[in-house]
This record gives sequence, structure tokens and C-alpha cells, in this order.
Amino acid sequence: MISLTDSQKIGMGLTGFGVFFLFFGMILFFDKALLAIGNILFVAGLAFVIGLERTFRFFFQKHKLKATSFFLGGVFVVLIGWPIIGVVLEIYGFFLLFRGFFPVVVGFIRRIPVLGSILNMPFISAYMDKATEGNTMV
Repeated sequence: MISLTDSQKIGMGLTGFGVFFLFFGMILFFDKALLAIGNILFVAGLAFVIGLERTFRFFFQKHKLKATSFFLGGVFVVLIGWPIIGVVLEIYGFFLLFRGFFPVVVGFIRRIPVLGSILNMPFISAYMDKATEGNTMV
């Protein structure tokens, strides 16, 4: 089992609550307050989990500036009160930021008993392989 420091445990909790508030805010017709709380908790949790310096290095790499601007711009737009536009910007920025991790996630999910058998079906497997093709970890 992986040992976590206390700050990483706090970060996992903050990130989890952030994802919960983001999901709940979208379920409740893009509630501004819940989305804003979710955004703040998610970014703060990420900083706690991987550290402040590594968080800045991750977001502000030269080749990720476009993705970072969309993601953080979406957070800002949600905070000023336009939740639907902000969430769209955030989702686009999130996919640009984390696209290198998607093949790893798909590989992990394929090893889970029920989900793995679903993802290994021929028509889904062909689509997933095509979608993750060319996305390598940076």
C-alpha cells in the first residue's frame, strides 16, 4: 500500500470534496456557489497532493499554457457568475491538461473485472485504442 503524508491525505479529501461539489453543482442546474466551492477545493487539493511547486510546474509548462489558460479561465468565469460558460471552458482545459494521463487510466480500468470486460469488447476496444493513440505521457 502507498503511504501518504498527512498533507497528501488532506489533499485527497479536498480533491474528493471538490469533485463532489463540482458534480453536485452541475446536477443542480449549474449552481454558481457549489461550482465555485468545487473549483477552489479541487485546485487546493491538487496542490496539497503533489505539492505547491510541482502544481505550478505542472500548470505553467510552456506546452500546457493554452490548456492552463482555458482551465483557470473557466474557474474565473465560474467565480464571476457565468457557470455554464465557465464549466465548458474548464472541461476543455481539463482534457487538454490531462490528455496524457487518459491512456494510463484506460489501461488501469481494463484491469478491473467488470469494466475491463466491457472495455475489451471489439467495437469499444477499437474506439478506445484509436482515441488514445498518439497520447503519450509527457
